[in-house]
Amino acid sequence: MISPIPSQFGLETIGGPSSSAGKPDESGKLGQEEFLRLMITQLKNQDPTKPLDSGEFLGQLAQFGTVSGLTELQTAFDGLASSLVSNQALQAASLVGRSVLVENGDAWVAAAGEGASGAVELDTSSTLVQVQIRDAAGQLVRTLDLGALPAGRARFTWDGNDGVGNAAPEGRYTVSAQYVNGNEVEAATTLVDAEVHSVSFGASGLAVQLQGLNRVPFSAVREIG
Repeated sequence: MISPIPSQFGLETIGGPSSSAGKPDESGKLGQEEFLRLMITQLKNQDPTKPLDSGEFLGQLAQFGTVSGLTELQTAFDGLASSLVSNQALQAASLVGRSVLVENGDAWVAAAGEGASGAVELDTSSTLVQVQIRDAAGQLVRTLDLGALPAGRARFTWDGNDGVGNAAPEGRYTVSAQYVNGNEVEAATTLVDAEVHSVSFGASGLAVQLQGLNRVPFSAVREIG
């Protein structure tokens, strides 16, 4: 055990009550430099018949080294994180104006009869897969029959016409998909093609603003056109 250092050795000011006025009381705090000064002083003045326990001293010194190493490692990680964010920002800026395939339940039709495209993802094969497109009022505009499909991702294209061949007006449309799984009809994951209008960084990370639609997290993007 490292014994207290007598005041006559001139070290009572280290973190002690004699700190200059106006500074916060840091009693009880001991940095690596102060520890080494205390150690050297004690080695000079130790009792020859009761030498310092070297094992305990080395253990304490190793703890100081570990804390110092962790601090340097944290600083390095902070620098790496800052670099990655900057790099991500540059990459994200290149997405503006490009088409992405994103997990989303809405599609934007910029002009009458323009239509939309996307994909469905199936966990298992199905004998019948359908995509339903509804307008802002929830009215069914068109049903696309994709037939039998294997498990995985399958593309679809809507020509922009309703069920009787009339061009659907500009606006936002809801896209949903369902498939037959044995004797059950289940919902499938729907992906749509959309143009990236802008990108932004927030507390939750990178997000992309889709043309005419809502903002979605970058993790929702499955393909970049």
